[in-house]
Amino acid sequence: MAGTESGSGATPGGGTAPEAATGSIPTRGRVFADLTPLRTSPDYRRLWFGNMVSWVGSGMTALAISLQVYDLTGSSFSVGLVGIFTLVPLVVFGLYGGAIADTVDRRKLGLYSALGSAALSSALAAGTFAGLADVWFLYAVIALQSICQALNAPARSAMIPKLLSAEQLPAANALNSMIMTTGTLVGPMLGGLVVGFAGYKTAYLIDAITFAASLYAMWRLPAMLPERAGGGARPSVLEGLRFLATRPNLRMTFFSDFCAMILAHPRALFPAVAVLWYGGDARTTGLLVAAPAIGALLGGVFSGWQGRVHRHGLAVLISVGGWGGAIAAFGLTRQLWLGLLMLAVAGFCDTVSMVFRNTMMQVAAPDEMRGRLQGVFIVVVAGGPRLGDFLAGTVADLTSPGVMVVGGGLACVLAVAVLGVWRRGFARYDARRPVP
Repeated sequence: MAGTESGSGATPGGGTAPEAATGSIPTRGRVFADLTPLRTSPDYRRLWFGNMVSWVGSGMTALAISLQVYDLTGSSFSVGLVGIFTLVPLVVFGLYGGAIADTVDRRKLGLYSALGSAALSSALAAGTFAGLADVWFLYAVIALQSICQALNAPARSAMIPKLLSAEQLPAANALNSMIMTTGTLVGPMLGGLVVGFAGYKTAYLIDAITFAASLYAMWRLPAMLPERAGGGARPSVLEGLRFLATRPNLRMTFFSDFCAMILAHPRALFPAVAVLWYGGDARTTGLLVAAPAIGALLGGVFSGWQGRVHRHGLAVLISVGGWGGAIAAFGLTRQLWLGLLMLAVAGFCDTVSMVFRNTMMQVAAPDEMRGRLQGVFIVVVAGGPRLGDFLAGTVADLTSPGVMVVGGGLACVLAVAVLGVWRRGFARYDARRPVP
């Protein structure tokens, strides 16, 4: 029941969602994910399904590109550059994509940017069919796709509060988390199978086709013009940052995420950990990488209880602390099954944190600022883990992987506790009376 005093059908910022406001099912005793948003809003249902399909296709392409780059160059460094050509445009254009989403019809922005991604996947397929084997062609395409994603994500996220009532946003964010984790898990697995049996061109072609579901969902949406309080100049990135600087509760959602993603992010150490701690190999590394994603998926599947939580700020602090504690426990164990369990717990906590952080941004921010806040969110999500990888690798080289993992997890718990004491109002944040 987040974000409203009385279950009126009004969405934040004055939009209405008449279908979403009816048919709500009580959450008392619910364990599994609340599917009410899918049942009550045909627009959201189409958007959710379309995004699920396209995320799986994008996961296929991500793996196929990495494999093809290695096939062409035989260089792990060249494969690493794939991440750079993906990250830099996403960070640079993320903030601008949010500002644009607060300026134009978000439906059109989402539609055209998704169309751009589909065209680029088609270009990958066509280039591969034509025998164009150039690594710089691949780099250029993935950089342009990242720009499309930086434009698409803020628009898509800012649409959700216009399609659903505020009380359904936690359930919707939990369902959205399942899109990302399913794409992360299923997409690369399918990509490996498709590349192995039918080659790169087929993987790229399938990705291009999967965008049809997302494009259809966007096309069926009504106009999504942002609300502009008082008119005035066109929205700017700096205006969004100034707004965030005056909203302590919204700032805390980013600070708390940094605690987890920078201080306690051991992903870069998984290859070393697999060998040194568990005597394993690449397959063990794969298990370590998959465990947090599986936990995150379970966090979405078993999210029914989240609709009963009103203290969203406190839930964020506890879940981020839970991530840090699970990572520290992972660093102390030398039994693989227990290590995988701790990583899965961390992934579960990450989903809980993400659901409540997203809901706070959608409910406590006015409609005219939602795109820009989502742009900041993209930068944090894209940049935070990379900083965490750098910190983990550096500290592990200077000390040991065990010191880094345990120390980073404990540092995360301590940092989020300090944040909670420093901004006591964040822990008191009540979704029924949202204060940004």
